Amino acid sequence: MSPLSPSPLDLSLEEIEAAAVLVRPVVAPTPLYAWPKLRERTGASVWVKHENHTPTGAFKVRGGLIYVDRLVRREPSTRHVVSATRGNHGQSIAFAAARAGLSATVYVPLGNSVDQNASMQGWGATVIESGRDFDEASQAAERACREQGLHRIPSFHRDLVVGVSTYALELFAAAVEFDAVYVGIGMGSGICGLIAVRDLLGRSTEIIGVGAANAPASARSFAAGRAVPTESALTFADGIATRCPDPAAIEIICRGASRIVEVSEDEIAGAVRAYFDDTHQVAEGAGAAPLAALLRERARMRGKSVALILSGGNIERARFLELLSGATPQVR
Repeated sequence: MSPLSPSPLDLSLEEIEAAAVLVRPVVAPTPLYAWPKLRERTGASVWVKHENHTPTGAFKVRGGLIYVDRLVRREPSTRHVVSATRGNHGQSIAFAAARAGLSATVYVPLGNSVDQNASMQGWGATVIESGRDFDEASQAAERACREQGLHRIPSFHRDLVVGVSTYALELFAAAVEFDAVYVGIGMGSGICGLIAVRDLLGRSTEIIGVGAANAPASARSFAAGRAVPTESALTFADGIATRCPDPAAIEIICRGASRIVEVSEDEIAGAVRAYFDDTHQVAEGAGAAPLAALLRERARMRGKSVALILSGGNIERARFLELLSGATPQVR
């Protein structure tokens, strides 16, 4: 459904198209493939948007590129940026900062993925562990910026959504009329970008958000019509493990999404295995969650044309081997 009043981000198609011109030389348009084994598994005609095929292995890099480009144009004296992440957002900021000649510090939770930390460091970022989860790491980043007078890059921001919207522009430019798109929800840039482009192009495609049952903040917020924080987010799907939703993102999601489907840890684990079996693609938990939601709703979606956003493939080897063995990772 389309929003009845302007989005709080007030994006235009011209602005997103201009962002795509900046993103394209760095991030080639990612593949959109129809996989026959997924069709057999789900009963729907399934198209996968492979955002795992970017320089950082996830869709977030698009947002980082636009945010940092606009920052250095607006504030050319900026030399150091700070952000918080579980991994993919941090990689995007480290990647974009390095290209712009900036230094970057990224705060992550204690015990964060060693692989993700190493990737951020590989792009040149300083990684600092602080707090029990993403939200506490984000608070530590905010304190550091206040104390040191540094520029804080948030996890949800208009410029990030503009950049991320370029994948939605690619998706809806395809010669396919989708009945529905399933997309995971972390802090919300991915789904908000889809909603913005869908509405600007006047499409009727349902946009269905996906969250983890063990990290229910987005689903509870959607039900309440406002941002509702939770006490925990104990899911192995790092990209959707958030406790404190952004109010602007929730406003857009409430206006533009059809529903939010909550999936269990076992369902996410099964979807990671299904992606490997049916497409030989490596999907991280958050990237596989949309497939898990489609599998839950396969009776409802039978015979329809459905797009899945495979948002990233950044999963460490030990966890992937655990999943392929048939186990579900436990987070405490």
